[in-house]
Amino acid sequence: MLEPIIGSLVREQVLLFMHARGKGYAREIARFFNASLDSVQKQLKRLAEDYVLVSEKVGRTVVYRFDPEYPFLAEVRSLMERLIKERGDEHGSLTEGVRPGRYHPGCGGRVIVRDRSRGH
Repeated sequence: MLEPIIGSLVREQVLLFMHARGKGYAREIARFFNASLDSVQKQLKRLAEDYVLVSEKVGRTVVYRFDPEYPFLAEVRSLMERLIKERGDEHGSLTEGVRPGRYHPGCGGRVIVRDRSRGH
């Protein structure tokens, strides 16, 4: 829907995923949207080069998230929110299964929640 403005369907999907999930890595995003891993990696790299996203290595995985210093972050988030409202969530719930906790890409992107009552 925003492809003419954003320039790429995959870039739109990456931004949508980041908005809904807060962070992600290439394989996770590609699987979610059934997109080419190479295309997702290219868009993540371009968005990081343009300072829209920042990345960090977690083990052998590069995890991306929005750069909080990006000057148009509020506008990007607003566009993504509007996109979700306009077309619905046609890929299933983007936020399904998202829980607060430690993000662990090595476990298939699952969030690890420690049982703090046991003192671990």
